[in-house]
Amino acid sequence: MQSSQKLKGSFLDSYFGLTENGTNVKREILAGITTFMTMAYILIVNPNILKDAGMDFGGVFTATALATIVSTLIMGLYAKLPFAQAPGMGLNAFFAYTIVIGMGHTWQFALTAAFLEGIIFIALTAFNIREAIINSIPTNIKKSISVGIGLFIAFIGLENAGIVLHPKDGGTILALGNITSGTGLLAIIGVIVTGVLLARNVSGALLLGIIITTLIGLPMGITKLPTGIISAPPSISPVFMKFEWNHIFTADMAIALFTLLFMDMFDTVGTLVGVSTKAGMLDEKGNVPRAKQALLSDAIGTTLGACFGTSTVATFVESASGVAAGGRTGLTAVSTAGMFIIALFLSPLFLMIPAAATAPSLILVGLFMLSPIKEIDLEDFSEAIPAFLTIIIMPLSYSISDGIVFGIVSYVLLKLLTGKQKDITITTYIIAALFVLKFLI
Repeated sequence: MQSSQKLKGSFLDSYFGLTENGTNVKREILAGITTFMTMAYILIVNPNILKDAGMDFGGVFTATALATIVSTLIMGLYAKLPFAQAPGMGLNAFFAYTIVIGMGHTWQFALTAAFLEGIIFIALTAFNIREAIINSIPTNIKKSISVGIGLFIAFIGLENAGIVLHPKDGGTILALGNITSGTGLLAIIGVIVTGVLLARNVSGALLLGIIITTLIGLPMGITKLPTGIISAPPSISPVFMKFEWNHIFTADMAIALFTLLFMDMFDTVGTLVGVSTKAGMLDEKGNVPRAKQALLSDAIGTTLGACFGTSTVATFVESASGVAAGGRTGLTAVSTAGMFIIALFLSPLFLMIPAAATAPSLILVGLFMLSPIKEIDLEDFSEAIPAFLTIIIMPLSYSISDGIVFGIVSYVLLKLLTGKQKDITITTYIIAALFVLKFLI
């Protein structure tokens, strides 16, 4: 009681609103570390993907860390929300494999597209256009986004651990992997260990589960001890501010920009809405608190990330793991950013954590994200069908934005065809039309 009274008058409490959000410093820091553990893979995966586009691996590693640190700090200190940001998966693949390899442009051209996207997003956010898009999403679809993200993030965990595979023989789309040995077995052990900790209400269960599973992986030969602990970050100079301005008014730049804008906008919107819904953070109108500040954090992060030398920055769906661990304020994001600062210099230590050790947390976070399904109106089919399509398309298309597309377009069509057009706002009509246009193009 005494410690809670002490916290109540502290700077951290007044700045982040810890007491009013029912949280404390310890819980927020643990939540931030948990988020970091589940998304630290980006430090290796992103440079590996952009290396295929011809970029310097070491430079992109440092650029990835810096972009993550700066954008997540802005999210925590300015938007005061518990969300982490980093170069987005899918966006980095589009950068490397479509713009550079597929369209035949240089990686400098792709970086320029990412930079311009960030500038456009800053303008759209300043004029409240992105915030209006979030607020136009119907309530039942907002709830279904949370559920869809839950299935999506659980699917990512299952895939990372090798429990679910994509067979190369073409027999089935998905198949069960090897769960009697290797990474699949370690992940299943991790689910059991973390599940026991959760059932016993152990504080920091997700983080402890990651650490224990990592240690169990040592005798299994999956966790590899690092040869060193401290290492200076590689030079950023090979990728820093490497823009190419002579093609900015071409059709290819327009296509690249439109696609990046679409993917980033609705991935970020979906993550903000879905995780906020699960955390009970939506206001009385069902809107994300401080959405404008959150979206501006994303826009500034993308702009600065391109300057550092990395692909588009987005709000990470793995933020759900920190929220599941109790994170409710910007202090969670600040803690995550702090861990990435440490990782920049202690990368061998953090990168020893195998994907199979973080997979259990992602799988169980999928469970936590399911609870809003109880609040979805399943009796009115003009509400239930769009909600269901949103939920099911996200994991199956491996895309949050595509799930939102199916949800919004089907919502508008069903409401129109059943005489319930009064339920549709003007903004929702516009968003649905843009979605259809995107697929036609």
